[in-house]
Amino acid sequence: MKRRDFHLLAGGSLAFGLAAPAVRAQAKKSLAFVVNVSADFWTIARRGIEKANREHPDFDMEMIIPSQASAAEQRRILDELLARKVAGVAISAINPASQTDVLNRVAEQSVLFTTDSDAPASKRMLYIGTDNVAAGRRAGEQMKQAMPEGGRAMLFVGTMDADNARERVQGIRESLQGGNITIADIRTDESDFARARRNAEDALSRERDLKMMVGLWAYNTPQIYQAVREAGRQGQVKIVGFDEDALTLRGVADGTIHSTVVQQPYEFGYRSMKGLIRVVNGDRGWIPANKQDIVETKVIDKVNVGEFQSYMRSLLRGS
Repeated sequence: MKRRDFHLLAGGSLAFGLAAPAVRAQAKKSLAFVVNVSADFWTIARRGIEKANREHPDFDMEMIIPSQASAAEQRRILDELLARKVAGVAISAINPASQTDVLNRVAEQSVLFTTDSDAPASKRMLYIGTDNVAAGRRAGEQMKQAMPEGGRAMLFVGTMDADNARERVQGIRESLQGGNITIADIRTDESDFARARRNAEDALSRERDLKMMVGLWAYNTPQIYQAVREAGRQGQVKIVGFDEDALTLRGVADGTIHSTVVQQPYEFGYRSMKGLIRVVNGDRGWIPANKQDIVETKVIDKVNVGEFQSYMRSLLRGS
């Protein structure tokens, strides 16, 4: 039987599948935030959920981390949530195209939001997260700044099945169009951290003329950073990343990583819970016509990384 990680949040939600009848009798409505992989990125989102739960203790809120980063595992989680009759779900869909049917079942029986990775073909009510095409363009601009002389670049990501991966690549290509940077390949790892590391090491050993590596998901850039340092190719291979993993920020601070495009996962968690509560309570008038609540990105580089690291430490401590 596969292990699943379920977590207790402020507000008193119990570990998944262990809720006692006495607690169920309290008749609190439940909200679930289903992520795609275990990462500090989602720990930050958890802090936003915890804040929302403090403001609404009449709801049970929980973050659910699949034991395996797959659409099939997310389906099992969603089926169990439907059996529990949860009032609302926010999910970062791993493979939106293959998950449309189960997402639609959730939307028919509860309130469904997407976050981080959208599923626009589904009946989700709202997407809360980054405009990933715009974020990709922003990363592309950072690539051009890091490597004005041009050269071969390689991109690394969990899967190209996810909308956020495809959209970031689209934005990068748009930004680089007509320039002197060539994308040699896109390496995927199916959210396997060890494989992500091997992908980076293999690229460095096989592609001797490789000038840049770009990590598109939160865990990719730390794997690239460590591989580049172990290969002794700091400065020779430029790095641009996404998100705010502690190793990524360390790499920005020591100059190995040129910059990273960060999202605001705290807002993903907080806005998702607050929005679900509004809809569950009958208020849908605030939903935008385009069904998107876009959270802006920021670029973290050598200039502002120290301040941002302090901010991140406070969030991860929960203070």
